[in-house]
Amino acid sequence: MLTSAVQSRKGSLTPVGPTSKRKTHVPTGRPPFERIALILQGGGALGAYQAGVYQALAEADLHPDWVSGISIGAVNAAIIAGNPPEGRVQQLRAFWETVTQPNFGVPNVFADLDIHGEHMHAAVNQLRSLGILLGGAPGFFTPRMAPPFLHPPGSSEAVSFYDVSPLKATLERLVNFDRINAGGMRFSVGAVNVRSGNFVYFDSASHQIRPDHVIASCSLPPGFPPTEIEGEHYWDGGLVSNTPLEWVLDSRPRQDTLAFQVDLWSATGEFPRNLIESDLRQKDIRFSSRTRAATDEFKKEQLLRRAAAKLLAKAPGAVRQTPEAELLASEADEKVYNLIQLIYHAKTYEGASKDYEFSRLTMEEHWRSGYTDAVRTLRHPEVLQRPNGSDGVFTFDLAVQGRE
Repeated sequence: MLTSAVQSRKGSLTPVGPTSKRKTHVPTGRPPFERIALILQGGGALGAYQAGVYQALAEADLHPDWVSGISIGAVNAAIIAGNPPEGRVQQLRAFWETVTQPNFGVPNVFADLDIHGEHMHAAVNQLRSLGILLGGAPGFFTPRMAPPFLHPPGSSEAVSFYDVSPLKATLERLVNFDRINAGGMRFSVGAVNVRSGNFVYFDSASHQIRPDHVIASCSLPPGFPPTEIEGEHYWDGGLVSNTPLEWVLDSRPRQDTLAFQVDLWSATGEFPRNLIESDLRQKDIRFSSRTRAATDEFKKEQLLRRAAAKLLAKAPGAVRQTPEAELLASEADEKVYNLIQLIYHAKTYEGASKDYEFSRLTMEEHWRSGYTDAVRTLRHPEVLQRPNGSDGVFTFDLAVQGRE
């Protein structure tokens, strides 16, 4: 069983969750679903929340059959799919410790400063994020020596402020891409074709996955350059949709699915009081990608599919052989879905820079929050039970249904 721990400021291990003797979130056996899916939204530095969620799932022996991600979710997904179960949390930890090191190896006076008080905390977070803008994140991206307008048009240097080659080296160190391509766990990441504007999924079921596919999903302009793959250039999938939820739910053949949907942006929030809060609110709304609305729409579609399946089962043979009935049969099914939503709710002091504030203390806060939310979620037995409603879909959001 994996140890529940994170690094403290001084480097010693401190518990992030209950010890193995006190765990109450461990299920007995695999839940009664054909597929366990892990769906990871994009959100930059907030992605440590997903790592914490995965740690709790791993401790509960809930290992996904399919992991799909966008942007930083693609990086976490690659680390999970590209390592054996016993090594995934350690490699996630290695990534997040790498990217939260001090810039240039020189400690930032604000990097490990533990602050109390919302206003002071907000100011320090802004200073930390300014350090990232100026110096980059080790093992992830570094600032270019000259600004884009000094480079020749058409070059990657002319269309971006940062170089992401460090991310490729980090992925090659932490991810076994042969393991991903072997097909033991399905893996998919989303990106946008720069020329056509079309959304594309790079899926291990149809592609030979390489580091470039993961980086393409992270190539958010104008910070990062587009990634070239087979003569086409791709940007961050979050420009069109910041969650791969629909890709997983619409896949064929359909299967009974237990899906853990880990979002980093909350669509709901407080009314902004100033320009900074307005900027933050619009980012939350834009990058949340209306996942709750997509879930509600899926429930309606699944209700119709199940109704069609029951109706066709009662129809005479001659009716079932008509083109109309065959069309309905191609969409009808009685599969069931549990959609378990874990949504990070940022603290008010994090501000609009929360997605690029790569400090160690903030990373640990995000990781611990994800772990705690997942542990609390798994303590609700209905999360792992097959739904019995007419639509065959059960949704669970800890913030709404699981307050303790």
